[in-house]
Amino acid sequence: MHEEMMRRAVLLAARGRGHTAPNPLVGAVLVRDGEILGEGWHAVYGGLHAERSALEDCKRRGHSPKDAVLYVTLEPCCHHGKQPPCTEAVIDAGIRAVFVGSADPNPLVAGKGVAALRAAGIQVTEGFLADECDALNAPFFRHMKTGLPLVTVKYAMTLDGKTACASGASRWITGEAAREEVHRSRAAAGAVMVGINTVLKDDPLLTCRIPGGRNPLRVVCDSALRTPLSSALVNSAAEIPTLLACCVSDSERHAPYLRAGCEVLCFSGERVPLPELLRCLGERGINEVFVEGGAELAWSLISEGLAQRVQAYIAPKLFGGRTASSALGGDGVALPDEAFRLKNLRLRQLDSDILLEGEL
Repeated sequence: MHEEMMRRAVLLAARGRGHTAPNPLVGAVLVRDGEILGEGWHAVYGGLHAERSALEDCKRRGHSPKDAVLYVTLEPCCHHGKQPPCTEAVIDAGIRAVFVGSADPNPLVAGKGVAALRAAGIQVTEGFLADECDALNAPFFRHMKTGLPLVTVKYAMTLDGKTACASGASRWITGEAAREEVHRSRAAAGAVMVGINTVLKDDPLLTCRIPGGRNPLRVVCDSALRTPLSSALVNSAAEIPTLLACCVSDSERHAPYLRAGCEVLCFSGERVPLPELLRCLGERGINEVFVEGGAELAWSLISEGLAQRVQAYIAPKLFGGRTASSALGGDGVALPDEAFRLKNLRLRQLDSDILLEGEL
């Protein structure tokens, strides 16, 4: 039963995906004598935490939480933030035991939440189904430990490795189910990033077009500030946050973009320094960056050790063409043994397409 209830909490936590950042995903279930008394999840940044949500649900159902067991995917917080400490609510409710999935690396918590519960006489089991609970919050954990966002490089390609036809046409390689999954990833990320060549070639909008989804910050790596003022990104910047990262210090060049609603972030040098850009995004509380192109940007992030994940959408199509583009640019590796390797592979079928995900 313990595993079943914690897995229920994991499923609940996932409902907050795309709405809680920079806070983590958390789910909670209250149980007594095998009966679920209440359940909840952190639904939106600034809203009730999962434990308090479960207690509210318990109250709505007309139950008392006294002597119940709480299953929660992340260590309960013990500090005041947007919400009061969850440990206080758990203690005041008379809960007798708590099963905790993930430890919280936040220095304001980091074991203090569990210690507070134990000091109040509550039995605590730590690390319960930790792998499943940890998987919910890899971006949050990375950001909390390093100050940097987790970076996922995504691309779609044919079975022969092409990301466009020799003519340059690329819409659409994958089907609707795969494209919908991309929108879910956009909704979950704090920022979506592309290189200037993708903007010039595809004129993307980079919005989330699924019901209930949210638009992430759109970031363009544009060293020479070549983003067209007529582009979809610039024309929608007044409504959707858009950041142009460049190495052009001339304020007159910035002016039309600023008037359109863009933010211009200027770096010294000739090329946007990706480590510094990611550090700036991390300082803004962005804990996940979803990179959607192009080939040069993707290779730079991977070869510089700045990307942690890869998502490859593979369509059962053959484009051919000796000049047709592929997913990664750059100089590449010299020998097969020098290849960047992926681990913890996950394979999913989305109608006729395949999504292969892995960690670098």
